[in-house]
Amino acid sequence: MARTQGSHSDITGPRIHKAALKLFAQHGYAAVSMRQIAGEVGVQAGALYNYTPDKQSLLFHLMHGHMDDLLSARAGSKRVKDALENLRQFVGFHIRFHLERPDEVFIAYMELRNLTPENFAAIEALRRTYENDLEGILRDGVAQGVFAVPDTKVATLAVIAMLNGVNTWYRSGGRLSLDQVETIYWDMVRKAVAL
Repeated sequence: MARTQGSHSDITGPRIHKAALKLFAQHGYAAVSMRQIAGEVGVQAGALYNYTPDKQSLLFHLMHGHMDDLLSARAGSKRVKDALENLRQFVGFHIRFHLERPDEVFIAYMELRNLTPENFAAIEALRRTYENDLEGILRDGVAQGVFAVPDTKVATLAVIAMLNGVNTWYRSGGRLSLDQVETIYWDMVRKAVAL
């Protein structure tokens, strides 16, 4: 099938991913067809298969890209010896990184169930890498005598779940600034793990 006039792989490919992200976030993966994605991009449905083998591959690519971006950005964070400071930095990083990517975050958590077992395993491994970063901070804090956490894995998941909640309600220009929200959440996390 001939490429639609004006279509270029370096432009159309990213447009397909952007359209899939938007539609999956708005309607859910299961409710979106390849024809809808093609319509959003302005190409024929068959043209999508020049860029992706199938809808599952699109979902996996979006999730994998999000996790790669998250881990790359987090790798740029400097660790210090003070576990309390590392935890404060993690809280701020998590809130700010995720607030800039609401659709990616929604898909990363809500569409896991739609991944094939092998794709799920790959995404789960990346998520575990991120969770292990926080769990290491909590373990360091316990060893330094500044945190009282009976189970670092449970505490890790609880802290991440709490921080993810910001995405569901925070709106720029609302009653609280992002700095204020970050300070409030940091205080809650600190109290949750403190001695």
